[in-house]
Amino acid sequence: MVILNLSTYLPQECGIATFSADLRKSLLPQKLKFEILAISDKENSYAYPKEVVFSLHKTDRTDYVRAAKFANMRSDVDLVMIQHEYGIFGGQDGDYVLDFAQQLSKPFIVITHSVLPNPSKQQRHILHMLCQHAAGIVCMTESSASLLESLYSANTESITVIPHGVPIFKKLSQSELKRKYDCEGRQIITTFGLIGPGKGLDAGIKAIAEVSASHPSALYLILGKTHPNLIASEGETYRDMLKELTRSLGLENNVKFVNKFLTDDELGEYLNMTDIYLSPYPNRDQAVSGTMAFALGCGLAVVSTDYAFAKEVLGNGRGLLAKTNDPHELAVLINRIIEDKNLQNILRNKASTLGKTLAWPATGQKYLFLFDKILKAYKTIS
Repeated sequence: MVILNLSTYLPQECGIATFSADLRKSLLPQKLKFEILAISDKENSYAYPKEVVFSLHKTDRTDYVRAAKFANMRSDVDLVMIQHEYGIFGGQDGDYVLDFAQQLSKPFIVITHSVLPNPSKQQRHILHMLCQHAAGIVCMTESSASLLESLYSANTESITVIPHGVPIFKKLSQSELKRKYDCEGRQIITTFGLIGPGKGLDAGIKAIAEVSASHPSALYLILGKTHPNLIASEGETYRDMLKELTRSLGLENNVKFVNKFLTDDELGEYLNMTDIYLSPYPNRDQAVSGTMAFALGCGLAVVSTDYAFAKEVLGNGRGLLAKTNDPHELAVLINRIIEDKNLQNILRNKASTLGKTLAWPATGQKYLFLFDKILKAYKTIS
């Protein structure tokens, strides 16, 4: 079996790139080839690994047609995957992906990373068209599945819910890691991922100002580089604003920025050192959060705003949810966990139980089952 996957890809610093690389890795033990049609930024040239068999420029519309023709000419290719996130494709709301799909003669699966409950007319049209022509549709939550049916007119039988996969993080000693990073005796609160206004980090910093008033040893780690799209449009303006906010609140000893796109091993160390994971997203429509999935995979106590993904995965007492990203509300929840070790342990145990079901080996098996199901149906029709 040969699968072609259309997405961004490592070493490009992008959540979808990481997802695609992790999915491929989870499938390597199987008897299949998982090759990449990589979407690159026009201004960047990447040293791609050998599994990248075609590179197309995000803003070059003709490349999408060329990529589809490349897939069509490959007689050994059985199935194509389209990792769909509006921002990774060129055109208005990423509509160049439709050129690829319309030219494709191979069956394809669309993996939906953003299922918006209030899309623009163009956004709805794009995902609707992909769903209409896809041999299969994957979403990552039950709420997304409902939206695909009701708002995007997707065929119910075509939809499969497969949760966001997470790496298997090696369990490391928290006390040893705190010594390694010179954080002994400190309560570590962490947020990670590509930095941008949509992460709500200003609310997180203001919440730490309140937390540190009663818990001076609290340390908020903001892990990750600024999103490349934001760098291209305005440089480090947003990060500089966050740093200035930190200074103005006198939090230089309570907030630390790690300006780096972390490897899984590096991320594993930081997460194993963490006491509380904070997800202060302001957008309540956020359908998926890979970073939240990673935190659950590592079995962390989580404080989050009640965006769509968080409400689904943190239900049944798996985490603490704030109704808004108001700093005071976030601070109250963080303080509850700091001051109640029993609560922290309960949250960690519940998160860990869910996290084990999200590990990539198990998630990869779900994709493999879906591939087999679609190809059997496609051969029957053909």
